[in-house]
Amino acid sequence: MYFFLTHLSFLDLSFTTSSIPQLLYNLSGRDKTISYTGCAIQLFLFLGLGGVECLLLAVMAYDRFVAVCKPLHYMVIMNPRLCLGLVLMAWGCGVANSLAMSPVTLRLPRCGRHSVDHFLCEMPALIRMACVNTDAIEGTVFVLAVGIVLSPLVFILVSYGYIVRAVLHIQSASGRQKAFNTCGSHLTVVSLFYGNIIYMYMQPGNSSSQDQGKFLTLFYNIVTPLLNPLIYTLRNKEVKGALRRLLLHDRDKKGVRVKSPDRHL
Repeated sequence: MYFFLTHLSFLDLSFTTSSIPQLLYNLSGRDKTISYTGCAIQLFLFLGLGGVECLLLAVMAYDRFVAVCKPLHYMVIMNPRLCLGLVLMAWGCGVANSLAMSPVTLRLPRCGRHSVDHFLCEMPALIRMACVNTDAIEGTVFVLAVGIVLSPLVFILVSYGYIVRAVLHIQSASGRQKAFNTCGSHLTVVSLFYGNIIYMYMQPGNSSSQDQGKFLTLFYNIVTPLLNPLIYTLRNKEVKGALRRLLLHDRDKKGVRVKSPDRHL
């Protein structure tokens, strides 16, 4: 689990780094431009890292499935070789998806349009700039989205279906609580990530939905990577104990009163 969390943390850091510095630069001054090379790099990283995260969350769901449904065989099934292979598969498919979609999107004719109605070079915003019929590329995007986004989500839901069935067969309440705690952090992260993506891409193509799309892109590009470490660390008993001691220590400090000097001395 911690091996996969290492890659998820690196993904969140890269996700934020790929777009936020340029956004802060554009907000801090009058220059609201980005070079063509910078836009291409931003698009490539955004597509690649997003695809990798979708697949990595599915891999982590399989890891939780084995941990709950086959705990005695966990170390045999989830051996280091398999874990490395699953992570490499996620990275390879994500990068391949980006290599397939980035050049096609950037080569669309724009008839002199150079203004992107977004705060980053995201694929839907670049497709809307095109001055030709984009039905073919939108169909290609849909097919790839089924493989990169929808298929991992279905796999995650099926895995958690088996997990819930296995947990319901556990007799003790403490055992069920422990099993749910094992999966709670990952399920929360999946809900945040996929909830934003599904809501954004199922909206109709009008101006209000475009504004909502900007907000949701900002949310899963900044807020979700910010929340992921908190979600996982607060599930750790040592971290919760340290945070509790820190809060109690601060409260005790505030409750200390200084006695007034004795006037009779």
